[in-house]
Amino acid sequence: MEPPTGKTPGRTPIVEEDIDRPLTIALVVDTVGNQGNGTSNSALQWAAELKRQGHHVRLVGVGAPDWPARVNKVPLVSWVAAKQQMQFAEPSDTLFRTAFQGVDVVHIYMPFKFGRRAAKVARQMGIPVTAGFHLQPENVLYSAGPLRYIPGMERFLYWLFRQWLYKRVDHIHTPTEMTASLLREHGYKGTMHVISNGYAPRFTAREPFDPDAPAHVPFRVVASGRLAHEKDQITLIKAISMSRHASDVQLVIAGTGPLKRYLTFRANRRLKRKADIGFHRNADMPALLRSCDLFVHCSIADIESVSVIEAMACGLVPVIAASELSAASQFALTDASLFPVRDAAMLARRIDWWIDHPDELARWGAVYAEHTREHYSVEASVHRFVDMEREAIATAGA
Repeated sequence: MEPPTGKTPGRTPIVEEDIDRPLTIALVVDTVGNQGNGTSNSALQWAAELKRQGHHVRLVGVGAPDWPARVNKVPLVSWVAAKQQMQFAEPSDTLFRTAFQGVDVVHIYMPFKFGRRAAKVARQMGIPVTAGFHLQPENVLYSAGPLRYIPGMERFLYWLFRQWLYKRVDHIHTPTEMTASLLREHGYKGTMHVISNGYAPRFTAREPFDPDAPAHVPFRVVASGRLAHEKDQITLIKAISMSRHASDVQLVIAGTGPLKRYLTFRANRRLKRKADIGFHRNADMPALLRSCDLFVHCSIADIESVSVIEAMACGLVPVIAASELSAASQFALTDASLFPVRDAAMLARRIDWWIDHPDELARWGAVYAEHTREHYSVEASVHRFVDMEREAIATAGA
């Protein structure tokens, strides 16, 4: 009889000599093929960068090219999720066992039925499982109508997500330290790996504006994100209407979501220039951002806000709402890039200040672009993600 090798079904054991070898990683994402969803965008960007760095990636989910899942229609909930450009995937043990055969590690993006079943099948196959925390309970509640007003619902959702998935995961990816702290406060025990989602290399800085050139009209203010209550784009519309330069400002909001009609109506009523509010393909976003002058982010609740990183990478100065539930304010490098959340009057003053100081707008735009290149590239983020996966593999079963 052959001596035992310590092998587990579906995975080749890692020995010391193999520590730097390329990994085969399964990324399990409910919605893979829809680039209107921030989590899908991040997963696709990371998959491309993982491959560029020499690793092997298997995307598993709705719209995946090789391991596609069927759509799971959940009454009412699916309708709300579709407004956010998201679909739920139908679990399939056959799909999971086929996709996971020979992988080193399985990474789960969402704590829903699809991700939970994928994690269980992976463990049955002896494959280590890691997970990312990309869905902030506060964001869920802003889309949940009257449920958001029930006392304790936020704490309940943190508990529910922990019970569903994260209590059985030893290594958890969080995009920001704020998220990691929130998870610890709510009893999450896994090792937190704080890794930015990063931005794709196609978001490159534009040529700096000439600060001595005459002010151009219109001055384009851009925002990017789901058209939903927690993103608070209505505050931006109010602020522009209150600006001293209101007649010279054009608003662009790139996104889709349940509030599109409402925001368009309010913008048409309050703004002097017609606003552009609606979906823009992710591939078109770099050019759109570079065509604008100032980026504003009003969000009340955000795990990271990749849209802010992308704007900074393109050389835009951001003006960001300071909210205790949003990590986005961490990106501000000057007080002129911050305003109190929901404070339209202060936001109007910030917009006016940047319009009145084109020399500072040009200088800080270059500073933000350089800072973003140094700290938030998807290349650096994926290197750190691979380090997390190697740690999870090395400590599996310990």
